[in-house]
Amino acid sequence: MKSKLRLTYKLSRVIVLFAYGLVLAGLIFPLLGLLSKANIAKKRRDAIKQNWLNSFSAILNLHITQEGTLPEEGSLLVSNHISWLDIVVIGKFLPAYFVAKSDISGWPVIGFLARQAGTIFIRRGDKKHVKEINERMIWLLKQQSNIIAFPEGTTTKGDDVLGFHASLFQPALLTKAPIQPIALEYIGPSKELAPFVGDDDFVSHLLRILTMEKIDLVISFLPVIRSSGRDRLSVSHEARESIVDKIALNVELARVYE
Repeated sequence: MKSKLRLTYKLSRVIVLFAYGLVLAGLIFPLLGLLSKANIAKKRRDAIKQNWLNSFSAILNLHITQEGTLPEEGSLLVSNHISWLDIVVIGKFLPAYFVAKSDISGWPVIGFLARQAGTIFIRRGDKKHVKEINERMIWLLKQQSNIIAFPEGTTTKGDDVLGFHASLFQPALLTKAPIQPIALEYIGPSKELAPFVGDDDFVSHLLRILTMEKIDLVISFLPVIRSSGRDRLSVSHEARESIVDKIALNVELARVYE
């Protein structure tokens, strides 16, 4: 009974927030582009996006433990990928453009919001499209924008980190942008319910998440990797190992304090 009441209350707030998001994305963002200079419009859109994600975070009752230092502007941030929740978690900390699978573009409401927010969608296996994506990322990094990517290319349950797609690192190498790994770990009951894998669909997964009293997780901003003079295979390997080592360390510490 308690979980059903929680679901009803949270769902009503999510519906209002998504409706507000549609107004922002469909009306306010275009108006900002027409009425403000490009740099001012970008700053205002970034602030609005962060406020929206903070509101979503509050509804979900995310309890986030932050470790490490936030990145400097114009960085490529790379994270292990567990759930669509990762976007809310990371996005609430800093303005950034996300790199995501093209499938998300077709999600109801969320797809539209993501497109209007400037999300960079990747069509796997399309070499011409990958070239266009790289050019877009290079331009954004040169504009001192942050980009957040999930180089595993898919979500996992969080127990392991899959191999990284090294091509996502190329724009950072060409612009000599800092690369900052991020380690995400959902803990407690969230460890089982947060992963968005397999045949999960967004709506049913969201409803499951909304029944939870809270979602506990740790986000670790790991030491920056300098890209100057490096190749994409070496930096992708270093970034992945940094995340793997951090997750392993936290697991070991948790065992010690059990």
